[in-house]
Amino acid sequence: MTKLLLIRHGESEANNNGFFAGQYDVPLMPKGIEQAEKTAKYIVERYAPTKIYASDLKRAYCTAVPISKLIGVDIITNQGIREIYAGKWQQMSFDELEKKFSDEYTVWLNDIGNACCNGGESVKELCERVMTTLTAIAEENHGETIAVATHATPIRAAQAIIQYGDVKYMKNVPWVSNGSVTVIEYNGDWKCLSASEDDHLGANKTIFPANV
Repeated sequence: MTKLLLIRHGESEANNNGFFAGQYDVPLMPKGIEQAEKTAKYIVERYAPTKIYASDLKRAYCTAVPISKLIGVDIITNQGIREIYAGKWQQMSFDELEKKFSDEYTVWLNDIGNACCNGGESVKELCERVMTTLTAIAEENHGETIAVATHATPIRAAQAIIQYGDVKYMKNVPWVSNGSVTVIEYNGDWKCLSASEDDHLGANKTIFPANV
C-alpha cells in the first residue's frame, strides 16, 4: 500500500495576477514561498514522506524544495505531473479568455472534464498522463509515503477518477487551494483519504478566483 501526498504549489505569479499559466513557467510569489515552507513542515511532521517528486515547472519544483531539505533527499522531477498544456490560453487573463474563447472557456467553467484548451491539451488527455504517472510512482515505491508537488488541474482530475471513476465528473470536484495537501492511497486500486488539507496555512491561505 502506497500513500501519495499531492501538494498544490504555493501562490504563483499567475495566481496573484489573475492569468492562466498552464505550462508557462511562472515563479512563486513571496506568499507562495511562505506557503511552501508551512506545507513542508506540516507534511513532514504529520506524514513523514520518504521521497519527493515534483513537476519540473518552477512553481511546483520550488514548492518541493523545503520538503527536500527537511527529509534530506533530492527532488525527482517528472513532466507527467505538469499542469495542463493550455495552448493559446497560456498567459491570458481569465477575463480575456471569457471574451476571446467564450464557448470553449464556458465548457471549462461548467463541465471541465469535457474541456479542451484551444491549441493545447484536453482535460481527458491531461487526466490520462497524470494517472499513468501517479500509478507508476506508486508502483515504484510500494509501501512508502511519497510527496508529489504538482498543480491544481492534475489534482482535481485525479480526484475525479478516484472518487467517481471518470474524468467527466470532474465538475463535481472543487479546486484545491495553494499549498494544500490531498492524500491518496494505492493498493492496486486508488482511494482518496483527504482533500485540500490547508488548515496548516492559517491566515496565509489563497482564495481561489470564481472565474477559473
